Amino acid sequence: MRAAVLQEIGQDKLEVLDDVEAVGFGPGRVRIRVRATGLCHSDLSAMSGVLPQPAPFVPGHEGAGEILEVGEGVTNLKVGDRVVVCWLPACGVCAACKRGQTELCLAGFMNAGTPNFRRPTGDVFGFAGTGTFAEEVVVDAGSAVPIPDDVPFDIAALIGCGVTTGLGAALNTADVEAGSSVAVIGCGGVGISAIQGARLKGAAEIVAVDPVASRRESALKFGATRAVSPEELPDAKQQVTAGEGFDYVFEVVGRSATARTAYDNTRRGGSLIIVGAGSMDDFLQLNMFELFFDEKRILPSMYGGGDVLRSYERTIALWRAGRIDLEGLITHRVPLADINEALDQMRTGTALRTCIEI
Repeated sequence: MRAAVLQEIGQDKLEVLDDVEAVGFGPGRVRIRVRATGLCHSDLSAMSGVLPQPAPFVPGHEGAGEILEVGEGVTNLKVGDRVVVCWLPACGVCAACKRGQTELCLAGFMNAGTPNFRRPTGDVFGFAGTGTFAEEVVVDAGSAVPIPDDVPFDIAALIGCGVTTGLGAALNTADVEAGSSVAVIGCGGVGISAIQGARLKGAAEIVAVDPVASRRESALKFGATRAVSPEELPDAKQQVTAGEGFDYVFEVVGRSATARTAYDNTRRGGSLIIVGAGSMDDFLQLNMFELFFDEKRILPSMYGGGDVLRSYERTIALWRAGRIDLEGLITHRVPLADINEALDQMRTGTALRTCIEI
C-alpha cells in the first residue's frame, strides 16, 4: 500500500512509497482504510524533532475512514463502520481516567514506540501511535471511534485533533465567561477553533493575532471581532482593555516567546491557556514575584482538556446545528501523492487546514 514516510528526523520532505504494510493486527485491534486526513502542525513538529518521535515514521494523526477488519474481542465495531482516528484513547482504568481526566491517559503514548508499519528495509513507526498519511492503519480498537453516517470523512478527520483541541481549550479548559475579552495568538486550524469556542461562550471581544494576513482575514469570518499582526497587539490591548490586559489569552503556537507575550497581555487575575505543543528544551521564564503578585492562572490544555469521546459528540452536535463552521476550515485539498505541497501550505501559513484525500 501507499504511505508517506519520513526517513530521518530533520528532513523537510516526505517520500510517498508503495511498499509499506500496516502491521500489528490481532486481538483488540482494527484495520482502518483511511479516507481523509488533516495536516496538523504537530506533524511538522515531529518531523523537525520538536516533538519526540522515532524514525522512520509515517506522520498524520488527524484521520477518518472505515473499518476493514476487526480483531478478536472487539465488540463495538464491525466491518464497514465509519470511524474517526483518536490518537489519545482512554484506557478507562488508570488513575487519570478514574479521576475523569481521560485526556491525561498515557495508554495511547505507549503505542508510539511500537512500529505500525513495515517495509522491505525494516520497521516504520506511526506518529502518535497512528500514522494516517497511509492508505491503511492498524490501531487499538479504542483509537477507532464510530461516527454517524452524515459526517463526511474530511469533517470527521478535523474532529480527530485540531477542532477538538481548539474548541476544548475555550469550552473546557478556560470555560470562557460571557462578556469577557479574549486574545488568540496563532490562528491556524486550532486557533480558529479556539476563536469559535470563545464565540460560542459569549466572549464580547475576540482579538485574533497572527503574522499572516490571510489567516487574520479568516479569523474575522469565524468570529473574531478584530484581527491584528503581532506588532499591533499592544495597540489592540490598549483599545480593547484600556491597557489592563485580556481576560483570557490563548497561546496556540507552542513557543516560549509567544507564551511570554501571552502572559504579558493577560490581565492580573486573568487566564493564560497554553494550547500549542512545544519543545522540551524551550523554557518559559517567569519570576517568582510576578507569579505571586499578578495571580494569573496558567492553564495548559491537552487535547482540549476534557473527555475526548464527549468532545467528539459535542462537536458533531454543534456542527449539525450550524453553531460552528468546520467546512470552512478546509482551505486546501491535495491527494496523498502531493503531500509535500500540503507541508509547504502549512509552513507558509497559506492554509488553515489542508485535507489529504487518500
